[in-house]
Amino acid sequence: MGTFKIKGGLSLKGEIQPQGAKNESLQVLCAVLLTSEKLRIKNIPEIGDVKCLMQILKDLGVFVKKNGIGDYTFQAKNINIEYLNTKKFHEYGRSIRGSIMIAGPLLARFGKVCIPIPGGDRIGRRRLDAHLTGLKLLGSNIHYHNESKYFDLRIKNNLIGEYILMEEASITGTANIIMAATLAKGKTTIYNAACEPYIQQLCKLLNKMGAKIKGIGSNLINITGVKELGGCPQHTILPDIVEIGSWIGLAAITCSEIRIKNVSWKNLGIVPKTFQKMGIKLEKEKDNIYIPSQKSYQIKKSFNNAILTISDAPWPGLTPDLLSILTVVATQAKGSVLIHQKMFESRLFFVDKLIEMGAQIILCDPHRATVIGLNHQSTLRGAILNSPDIRAGISLLIAALSAKGTSIIKNIEQIDRGYENIDERLRFLGANILRMK
Repeated sequence: MGTFKIKGGLSLKGEIQPQGAKNESLQVLCAVLLTSEKLRIKNIPEIGDVKCLMQILKDLGVFVKKNGIGDYTFQAKNINIEYLNTKKFHEYGRSIRGSIMIAGPLLARFGKVCIPIPGGDRIGRRRLDAHLTGLKLLGSNIHYHNESKYFDLRIKNNLIGEYILMEEASITGTANIIMAATLAKGKTTIYNAACEPYIQQLCKLLNKMGAKIKGIGSNLINITGVKELGGCPQHTILPDIVEIGSWIGLAAITCSEIRIKNVSWKNLGIVPKTFQKMGIKLEKEKDNIYIPSQKSYQIKKSFNNAILTISDAPWPGLTPDLLSILTVVATQAKGSVLIHQKMFESRLFFVDKLIEMGAQIILCDPHRATVIGLNHQSTLRGAILNSPDIRAGISLLIAALSAKGTSIIKNIEQIDRGYENIDERLRFLGANILRMK
């Protein structure tokens, strides 16, 4: 496993272009399985999870052509569905959460699919109920093989449109059901659907391919099934909201001046406002975000003078992927904040490492942490750290860049799963970071 060696305490400066969105990329890549025609997709990030899913597609028989940086053409014309029964697929499928989203497209097009329990971040239980319940309502039989730990899904003839009330607004679950429903007979209605910009992008792509989807951007999606879908001459992935938030947080805690270019402001939701609640100055420059160097930022209190609470919620609420980063940013703010991670039960456990680095944090329970900001009066200390998942990994990296002294971060493959060439891009801004094998 690789490591990062970081000498912290440096102020950074420069411009950065955010990568394409990880979550949208994984959904869109699975959508290529719905048709035998070509699709061209641009702004695909070169990150670990995307590379893994692209390898699964290649092994399935999908033609993949690289046209340029982040620019690929796909054609799923000659699919070998039996590849799903191989040991190689089970290894790849277990390594990323996004592999579950091949189930809907393959089931709709070929009538059967087997899928292992997917892996990904170690952030507590992540149920598959939204996926399986939705596909079952559309007409799939589901059998779980306990010994080999994989699901076998099959349909007799066709998927049939149905009314689906989702118990949770699962993003990947919504994507899976939408993709399956595009080729189902009749009308499918999905209520309490996730409506993140990435889901909106997926729906827009599917409509370009010939799908009939209405209600895009809402939590009530109506899909009229069609017999087949065609290709798409071009689809461009949005900038990654979480990476944009990571750069904002990095700029604040390291007192740096950073300009983030081409962020697609209209798709950022409440992310900028949330960082502003932390006292962080940021300016809108056309479609860029400019963060000036700040020696101090003060957390705002609620209207009744109560301690500020920042929590995650389905879109248009705050994405849970940013709470780890906001936790680190809060350690050097002036004031206190309660971070409430509602969705995942183990995601805040990484704060133990921040406490070792000198942060003042009270872990109330698996879902809540109170951070008492140090206001840059007492800096974090360098430490030997381990990256448990993508978001905790980048958060610890941000902490190390602000800390006094040298830090070592192990298991950086977790960071590479979600962030493209992060060390090179940080060095471009002036960071002292070295990748070691």
